[in-house]
Amino acid sequence: MRDFPRGTGQGERFGDDGSARHPTPWAEGPGGWLDRVPAGRRARGATPTAPPYAIGSRRTQPSVPGLGGRLIPVPGRSAASASPDDSPPYALLRAAAEFLTLRHTEERLGDPARRIAAARTEIAETGTYRHTTEELTFGARVAWRNANRCIGRLYWRSLCVRDRRDVRTAEDVAEASADHLREAAGEGRIRALITVFAPDRPGRPGPRIWNEQLIRYAGYARPDGCVTGDPRNVGLTALARRLGWPGGPGTPFDVLPLVIQGADGRPDDPPRWFTLPKDAVLEVELAHPEYTWWRSLGLRWHAVPALANMCLEIGGICYPAAPFNGWYMGTEIGARNLADTDRYNLLPHLADRLGLDTRTDRSLWKDRALVELNRSVLHSFDRAGVTVTDHHTESRRFLTHLGREERKGRRVGADWSWIVPPISGSATPVFHRTYETVERHPAYVHHPEARARALGEAGGTLV
Repeated sequence: MRDFPRGTGQGERFGDDGSARHPTPWAEGPGGWLDRVPAGRRARGATPTAPPYAIGSRRTQPSVPGLGGRLIPVPGRSAASASPDDSPPYALLRAAAEFLTLRHTEERLGDPARRIAAARTEIAETGTYRHTTEELTFGARVAWRNANRCIGRLYWRSLCVRDRRDVRTAEDVAEASADHLREAAGEGRIRALITVFAPDRPGRPGPRIWNEQLIRYAGYARPDGCVTGDPRNVGLTALARRLGWPGGPGTPFDVLPLVIQGADGRPDDPPRWFTLPKDAVLEVELAHPEYTWWRSLGLRWHAVPALANMCLEIGGICYPAAPFNGWYMGTEIGARNLADTDRYNLLPHLADRLGLDTRTDRSLWKDRALVELNRSVLHSFDRAGVTVTDHHTESRRFLTHLGREERKGRRVGADWSWIVPPISGSATPVFHRTYETVERHPAYVHHPEARARALGEAGGTLV
């Protein structure tokens, strides 16, 4: 597929528009979440005049707060108020006790005192403790329930958990990750799935997946300062090439290899790259229900949004490699991945093909092109028999989730700017109410070093 010539339209960046489940490069959640830049964090000014799929420069990612260490700090306590009881073993024990109490309470398992005592003994002897498979499953599901920025939490109980904590080597992580994608895709019927690899242990960190998603498209920096492919992935693409990846055919949709750092007793091991097998990558070619020329654009997108470099934190234990996925909401692809000016930037070209007046924004050419692009995504996924949801349906489902949780006496945290869809926001019911951000554990969190790795900037060590 060729790069599109850019004939019309200005290169200004979109302002933040309160969208649902399309996060910043570094704040994600199980439904997709990955294509959202929070308010105040977009670089200002015009982008270079260049083809869609091209961006002239990369900006430094802002630091987003996250867990900087391997153990969970005591909620509500600052460093200045720390006491001897905040030392790692005590902090870990407190986090373990809170999690185990939560599980025993919600699942009506009776007094958790015996299980907490066993965890205390294990922490005293080894510096950590091991979750049972049932605890791991409960923790992963509740972490999804606690995700403030995810609109798709109605189905948190349906998350299928693959316990692969015995897997530590890079080769085995790569193989199990490909299996994850095959199982999640299910011939088009996408299922919510998480694969949990070895946790961090004292003196023995777990494996790391450098990619932010298991499937992402390469971004090849060009001599003219632009990018063929996805500008979001320029850093990781360059790192993969330095590690020996020969690159793909050079299209805008070359699937990146997995970049994985194992944890098989050698913490100084450099990351290695692994090509995803073709049968593990389900993609959908994009057409349009009315415009026959649309297919000639050669657009496509992958079907499984499997977030790969977040830490699953359960009861003070960090699982740094725990790829998980829901299914796409159409706007994540059509209103963010393919439309943002710092991503594939398709709106000017589509407006040209649609014959829209791009001389002034008051013609609403961007809005009209955006709607047709999102129609294309939904039409194509439906025709291919691949699970996708739309923003109107998902907004109603989120309010159903709120009602269910409130009836159980649980407060639901939500970030309005991430829950409201990126198009037609006021036409959805989630727009017309306010939400409160509630930070709870278990949780999916992003360590700063994980963000650096996804940019290809973290060197070759585990940090």
